[in-house]
Amino acid sequence: MFSELKFLVPWGHVAAKAWGHLEGDPVLCLHGWLDNANTFDKLIPLLPRGYYYVAMDFSGHGLSSHRPAGCPYHFLDYVTDVRRVAAALQWKRFTLMGHSMGGAVAGMDTEAWLKSKRRVIDRLLSLEAKQQTPKARSPKAALQRLLEANSHLTAEGGAILLQRGATETPAGLVYNRDMRARTQCHEFLTVEQCVKLLQKIQDRILIIVSQDGLLVPHNLPSRNHFVKALQEAFESTLKEHIQLAEVPGSHFVHLNEPEVVSGIISNFLTAQNTRARL
Repeated sequence: MFSELKFLVPWGHVAAKAWGHLEGDPVLCLHGWLDNANTFDKLIPLLPRGYYYVAMDFSGHGLSSHRPAGCPYHFLDYVTDVRRVAAALQWKRFTLMGHSMGGAVAGMDTEAWLKSKRRVIDRLLSLEAKQQTPKARSPKAALQRLLEANSHLTAEGGAILLQRGATETPAGLVYNRDMRARTQCHEFLTVEQCVKLLQKIQDRILIIVSQDGLLVPHNLPSRNHFVKALQEAFESTLKEHIQLAEVPGSHFVHLNEPEVVSGIISNFLTAQNTRARL
């Protein structure tokens, strides 16, 4: 069973859900772009007990407040969300577990994204000028639209995300996510840039890559090439604290087939906890 949490922020609140006991080793779970905390619903029950798992909704996602009018959504702002939640929980040291964008936020280097701000602002102004009213859909249509936009998502997974990702109104279901979240830029890093960013992280890192995932760098011929090159770089320069695991499945493997990754994550958490107590 999980409990609902709410952390006050200047523009409202950041919502979250938690599993386990407060005295357990803390794990902060970060969802992907336009998703929400429910993305971990099927995975966390399969992970080791003795941990306190908190899955937060980034601002503008799930049940969290939207950012104030006129404010765009930068990746750096999501980093701030994480720091606010950690401070509210009074966590000094904890494990970060992220999916997709959540993984990028967990290892964010602040300088990497500054050049994209102007483009984000332009998109925000364009979106505000349109002033579109959120569209209401029937539960079936809302699920269908979500599945059409996420080909790797199963109907069961989509229904789980909609429980937190949409609100029922007299006209139908309305997605909770703030449309301004679409203004963020997507920039892909080279293998060399990934290695440099990860070299700055001193703690142990587990990276799980799904074989049929969505995030394929545009400047490389295939994801397999990228994964192979990244793994070689890890083995040569980061082998002491980086673990890279490739698993079968899609971008939402943790939600569609959580048993594929639960064992890997469980072993990582257990080993990390053992080392921390040595």
